[in-house]
Amino acid sequence: METNLKHPSLNTHKFDQIESPFGGDVFESYAQNKTPGAYRIFWSYGPNKAETTILAITSHP
Repeated sequence: METNLKHPSLNTHKFDQIESPFGGDVFESYAQNKTPGAYRIFWSYGPNKAETTILAITSHP
């Protein structure tokens, strides 16, 4: 994520079920895949320009 938030292995996509505290979009990225309880990272741009904030890291149901 540090070098390329759009890398295909992260499978990053917009996540509409959470609202960003900064007024923008929330995105979900895969930290793991094809693993029981695989971790997901929810993040948003902000609060300042050129900043990214991790909102949550959770296991996928």
